[in-house]
Amino acid sequence: MLRYLLGRLISLGLSLLVASLVIFTVIEVVPGDPAAYMLGLNASEDTVAALRERLGLNAAPPIRYLGWITGMARGDFGLSYTYKVPVADLVAQRLAVSLPLAAYALALATLIAFPAGLLAAARRGRAADAAVMGATQIGIALPNFWFAMLLVLVFALHWQIFPAGGFPGWQSVGAGLRALTLPAIALALPQAAILARVLRSALIETLDQDYIRTARAKGLTRGQTILHHALRNAMIPVLTILGMQFSFLIAGAIIIENVFYLPGLGRLIFQAITQRDLIVVESVVMILVFAVILVTFLVDLAYAAIDPRLRKRA
Repeated sequence: MLRYLLGRLISLGLSLLVASLVIFTVIEVVPGDPAAYMLGLNASEDTVAALRERLGLNAAPPIRYLGWITGMARGDFGLSYTYKVPVADLVAQRLAVSLPLAAYALALATLIAFPAGLLAAARRGRAADAAVMGATQIGIALPNFWFAMLLVLVFALHWQIFPAGGFPGWQSVGAGLRALTLPAIALALPQAAILARVLRSALIETLDQDYIRTARAKGLTRGQTILHHALRNAMIPVLTILGMQFSFLIAGAIIIENVFYLPGLGRLIFQAITQRDLIVVESVVMILVFAVILVTFLVDLAYAAIDPRLRKRA
């Protein structure tokens, strides 16, 4: 198990190094001068040059890359060109919205998907299976931004149960959760549909194994066989999807955040790109890459916990 853990840690470190090089290189070749953008079209060349010098944009790319990497290792992500505040403070403020939203949406998706996937697998080929698969097809096909606007019309404007947008902060936990409920539902629907289909497929494949037939021959019901034997062995593809979904929900909720006017990481990246705030773009994208790689690492550890064959090979 120790060898397996060390191997995954080395892979994590190398992935972060390669990702940082790719992110920095891509940002460097993006056309446009942040200093010229900040000062406007009428700024003189001397003023632009002075601002570039103050921002450190005149240094050679390798020096800027090393400064950026070593700063991040110390927790210093630099100073935003636009907001004139540390990038770490901006990220912390936005994570206070995006991280709970992602966790909320993933919890809702899991609560919907597991019963639906279990029911479809247990009733394979029957009416319940067809109903679940039809519902998941609709969930995948519906655009989440359209579903989000429908939720606003029904639950915010008509029934006035939840707010239509904005975020009041976490001074009141209840108010914060109410503000995140509709966007979390909009994000959870397609993820629940995907997860339910993956769980059903994994369970059906597992139920065809010899040890499942042996368990049924010993007198276990189909439900007991699924819960006590098949579910654990079907969890590896499900954990893969869960890890991917959590990463997507942190980084990929830009449209939903704009529909509900949520100050999350997605909107921060969008604003930073339009404002040519390159240090924010680099740092936030690197943080998101780290989050994705970390989730993948945790999923790998969960694989080893579920499947003893991985621990033996390690």
